[in-house]
Amino acid sequence: MEPASYVLSDESRILAGILLLSLVTVETGGLYLLRLARGAVEVTPFQERFARAGHAHAGVLLVLALVCQVLADSTAQAGALDWLSRSGVAVSALLMPAGFFFSSMGPGRTRPNGLVVLVLAGAALLAVSLTSLGVGLLTA
Repeated sequence: MEPASYVLSDESRILAGILLLSLVTVETGGLYLLRLARGAVEVTPFQERFARAGHAHAGVLLVLALVCQVLADSTAQAGALDWLSRSGVAVSALLMPAGFFFSSMGPGRTRPNGLVVLVLAGAALLAVSLTSLGVGLLTA
């Protein structure tokens, strides 16, 4: 058995850098949540719940996408499967929070609008991407 290599591929290194910079936007989103908690922004209980859900999904999925970079380098996948394993979780980290935020925008909103479909699209992409990566790791 060969010793593990700790050098990231160029694809993983670049995407990891982008993901780390993206986490700064999640941090600024936390400031918005702090304003909500202090009552500085008028929102409905529904909007507050969706803001929290969007913020949480963004942070967790970006960190998971970082982990996927290291794991994707350990597979022998190419083409669409490699893209799913390497980038799918990162794209779902955009889609799902966007669905929470955009579907709850507007004064006095108490129910999501049609953009909530982005949450479902992101969840589907997340499931397919994690399945691709898991199978890729098991068959490498």
